[in-house]
Amino acid sequence: MRLGRTLRWAWRGLVGLVILVAAGAAGVLAWLSTSLPTTEGTLAVAGLVRPATIARDGHGVPYIEAASEHDAYFALGFAHAQDRLFQMDLQRRTGAGTLSELFGARTVGFDRFLRTLGFQRLVETDWSALAPDTRAVLEAYAVGVNAFLAGHEGPWPPEYAVLRAEPAPWKPTDSLLVLKSLALLLATNMHDELTRLRLSARLDLDRVADFWPALPGETPSPLPEAPIAPGFEPGAGSEPGGSNAWVVDGRWTTTGKPLLANDPHLGFRLPGFWYLARIEMTGGALAGATVPGLPFLVLGHNGRLAWGLTNAYVDTQDLFVERIDPADPTRYLAPEGSLAFVEHDETLRVKGEADRILRVRASRHGPIVNGVHWDAEGSVGPDHVLALAWTALEPGDTTADAALAVTRAATVVDFIAAARAYQGPLQNMIVADTEGHIGLTIPGLVPLRPPGIDGSMPAPGWTGTHDWLGFASVGPLPDGLDPPSGAIVAANTRVVPADFPLFLARDWPPRFRAERIAALLDAKARHGVEDIVAMQRDVISLAALSLLPALRALAPRTEAGRRAHALLDGWNGAMDKDRPEPLVFAAWLVEVWRRLVADELGAAFGELGAPDPILLDAILSGERAVWCDDATTETVEDCAAIATAAFDDAMAGLAGRYGEDPAAWRWGDAHRARHAHPIFGRIPVIGGWFTLDQPIGGDRYSIDVSSLGWNEDPLVSDFGAGYRAVYDLSDLDASRFVIAVGQSGNPFSAHYDDLADAWLANESFVLPAEPVGAIERLDLVPAGAAP
Repeated sequence: MRLGRTLRWAWRGLVGLVILVAAGAAGVLAWLSTSLPTTEGTLAVAGLVRPATIARDGHGVPYIEAASEHDAYFALGFAHAQDRLFQMDLQRRTGAGTLSELFGARTVGFDRFLRTLGFQRLVETDWSALAPDTRAVLEAYAVGVNAFLAGHEGPWPPEYAVLRAEPAPWKPTDSLLVLKSLALLLATNMHDELTRLRLSARLDLDRVADFWPALPGETPSPLPEAPIAPGFEPGAGSEPGGSNAWVVDGRWTTTGKPLLANDPHLGFRLPGFWYLARIEMTGGALAGATVPGLPFLVLGHNGRLAWGLTNAYVDTQDLFVERIDPADPTRYLAPEGSLAFVEHDETLRVKGEADRILRVRASRHGPIVNGVHWDAEGSVGPDHVLALAWTALEPGDTTADAALAVTRAATVVDFIAAARAYQGPLQNMIVADTEGHIGLTIPGLVPLRPPGIDGSMPAPGWTGTHDWLGFASVGPLPDGLDPPSGAIVAANTRVVPADFPLFLARDWPPRFRAERIAALLDAKARHGVEDIVAMQRDVISLAALSLLPALRALAPRTEAGRRAHALLDGWNGAMDKDRPEPLVFAAWLVEVWRRLVADELGAAFGELGAPDPILLDAILSGERAVWCDDATTETVEDCAAIATAAFDDAMAGLAGRYGEDPAAWRWGDAHRARHAHPIFGRIPVIGGWFTLDQPIGGDRYSIDVSSLGWNEDPLVSDFGAGYRAVYDLSDLDASRFVIAVGQSGNPFSAHYDDLADAWLANESFVLPAEPVGAIERLDLVPAGAAP
């Protein structure tokens, strides 16, 4: 009896505790929900010269109206801070190397690298190199951000509550830090050099070169020998992004004016990378994609012309191996003798711990990165160090001048001239104007290397034989303005001729996407906006089609394998999320790639884990059959046998995961776009609430891009087209836009992920002169103005 009474009281106590915890949690959530910004009414704000309006449409897109450029960029800074404050803070902290002030010891390694690069010091010197107009825009934007901070009441966005932190005021140079962090995001050359160095410790150089295949019909120069013996095992890799952009002139369109499409590819995240806005001010209107933390319209139109960007993959980084002076470890050897390292100390503030002191060293080539960069860990012995030469580390960067100037251009010729101040990272800039002209330019600093030097491997720094000779620009491009073909396609692969006089890079991404875009353009005599939008949804993978003959030639030995294999008859290579064939193909691709190269790569397989269809095709066709022999066995394996066994095992794995009937499998069941919050998405239990998974089609080689084969689950996608736009130069207000995942970065906002489904289906919308849908109007008036 007593036991029963005790249990009842215990149960009541437990229920009561649950209720109290739930009530407490509900109270906390209710309090955090008040962190949403004021988006309606009237606010008096300091720093505004004349009244301005921020009206948000039904998607949460701000329509800014201002009487001057100062007030327009003030209002954009205010809107960015309202919707994406923590994201902005994270971006500037990334560039400054101060993440550990928020996150503690877990980000010290990243901060050490960024402090070594010295972006914070660089932007202070860059500031003085900028034009007065650019500085005024950066200042107006910062004043707008700080006006929001000063007037905000209640809790900050939830991330600050979790981290027990508050945002610091925004400085104009913080936006330059964001630009620098974007340059770091898009730079891949240092990683490639270190990867080649690692692989050369395990493989001969011709096999190392296999992982950077040449474009069809071309033969790259052999990889040079490393200046030292590699002294380390590979670590984790990084995932490059990509982008599509193409434009056709009026000869190809139903309107007689150009159509321009752009969909940049970056890592998926929650909130997304891009933020839509329309800005009306004296002199015209801007509409398109901004980046929180920057006052510039990065992608979009200005009422007279439209532009899009794709990464040009120009090699702007070289690693130099410096030899320590045997007589003095504080010095290193150079052609002219022994030189002293340039050194200074950086203080890293670490949340919850004592400050740490970092000794930063630099040689004549650049900062010393081994010991502070994860890829370079243990890369050289005690007698050498690695220095990074990179155009982004050159002082006096005027990229911000170009970012503002191109938004003021009226014609394609004006745009190309305005972009000359741009220093990097190098982008293919495609542009079209309402007069009917189209163009392509690739502005930025390009290192001038000595003849025969291609920057593919870390180079000896003590000889001077590999030293940069200065810098050049790409200059006017063949057919860069109104080409005879009437079309320009830039999908990351090389856009200049093979004999282009200026060396840009040794390696280029494959042409699959560019070729598919060109084929679809050729398929019709004239295109309308809807045709271009449909092209952005295209999921035909030319990479899959290139491997399909080898796959169809297999003779599976299991019943599950034979049933799945039969589905491939008649498949056209469409990576449709609602079909089984793409899943069959992708599962085999991942497994056969692992079986063919993992034994030779060892720990490096995690770095080169994404299957390369060009190398795989060369292996299975017999051209590079050397990869088929399993290095861990005494027998010599056969390519066809490995490919068949890989298929049977992959199909058995799919059957265990999705059922015995292959016809019921769906690519989208396995291939999902994963948008994760950088903090909440990592917290156990609640992380799933702040991670959005969507079934997605495509692969990394289809126009509608999604990644494959890099994650713990190799079929999950973590990058793709987070922004899509189609610009109609006959009526720029009819241009179409969509972003992933929503406009707001606050989880309590209705616009946090309300664009997810529209983005997935590419159901783009217009940003006309007047907002549409449910409109929230916020009037900003100068503080102290008469009511």
